[in-house]
Amino acid sequence: MKILIINSGSSSIKYQLMVMPTNEVICSGMIDRIGLETSNVSFKTASNTIEETLPIPTHKVGLQKVANLLLDAEKGVIKSTSEIAAVGHRVVHGGSDFSNTVKIDEKVKAKIKQLFELAPLHNPANLEGINVAEEIFSSAEQIAVFDTAFHQTMPEIAYKYAIPNYLLTENKVRVYGFHGTSHKYVSEKAIDFLEHNSKIITIHLGNGCSMAAIKDGKCIDTTMGFSPSNGLIMGTRSGDIDQSIVFYMIKNLGYTPDEVNAILLKQSGMLGLTGYSDLRDIESEAEKGNADCQLALLMNAYRIKKTIGAYTAALNGLDAIVFTAGIGENSSYMRKLVCTDMEYFGIGVDDDKNQIRSKQIREINKPDSRTKVLVIPTDEEYEIANQVYHLLHSEL
Repeated sequence: MKILIINSGSSSIKYQLMVMPTNEVICSGMIDRIGLETSNVSFKTASNTIEETLPIPTHKVGLQKVANLLLDAEKGVIKSTSEIAAVGHRVVHGGSDFSNTVKIDEKVKAKIKQLFELAPLHNPANLEGINVAEEIFSSAEQIAVFDTAFHQTMPEIAYKYAIPNYLLTENKVRVYGFHGTSHKYVSEKAIDFLEHNSKIITIHLGNGCSMAAIKDGKCIDTTMGFSPSNGLIMGTRSGDIDQSIVFYMIKNLGYTPDEVNAILLKQSGMLGLTGYSDLRDIESEAEKGNADCQLALLMNAYRIKKTIGAYTAALNGLDAIVFTAGIGENSSYMRKLVCTDMEYFGIGVDDDKNQIRSKQIREINKPDSRTKVLVIPTDEEYEIANQVYHLLHSEL
């Protein structure tokens, strides 16, 4: 069974064409920096690699580019779209309606659209991916895998807000959590690596950032909440902020609610602090002496460190922390910042190990560190393909 996985992030599209259940990857690739003039496009097979830099203004244009690469007469991997049995879509927000993988129909699409306001950087891109895939791969089953599902194990003390009860019971206002597909995948890999169920903190750092406290394979807390906008400092999102600032901006500074929303989601975070949203640019500028970039990196790491402390308390101990996703896997500098002055928690990194780049699980802590520091490349695409296959296979 050939399954195409489409993982639309806030500024990227990752994709893989896989054969299940053998887990054979026919091709894989990524389009990042969507919306910028210098978007990067990659397409990799066993025999070919295509890398381009060109403007990709929207997710729709990006997905059409992916389809063209798959069908390319010389370097493509399929001759007809009918070869693909299913398309698995990462959908960020499933609200309280979806806690499992589902086949997509008009009702599912309508619910995803209803949740646009709760995940405005993601659910629109996710739905766009579904609509384009339905046009291009019209004979394939379209399947949704929800980012919120893994966090359904959180206890009420963690997911309930201290607001009137009816807002939870009637309006479903609660912590949902996100990046669940990634947190699930890397935490399971960490448990296998450690060879026992453990107290683990997973740290997903990309354009969007989140952390999860995981005890014996189950999530007990996570930094993102009702929407993917709070918690850590992100590429363009502010993360945690005093809610009074929202009302101050509206009542005293004259902003409309929509303008405040746009500022907090699209103009804040690392972009608001530095003028850059991509961490590679920020690190480069920091090395050149840019004080704003240097401070922003320290602020980013400081908030992660505070959350490690909080989650260690929630877990009543700590066996390992896991860095994953684009920044977590590739930025030795951010990992070093986070793990500096954390001896009380048994955390310390070996500088030489930290500099190594690898696609494999690796341990970068000092030999005498009480807490393991792991770098585990996430594979949300595999996790999605696995869930899609099991859903369809169960119906055979």
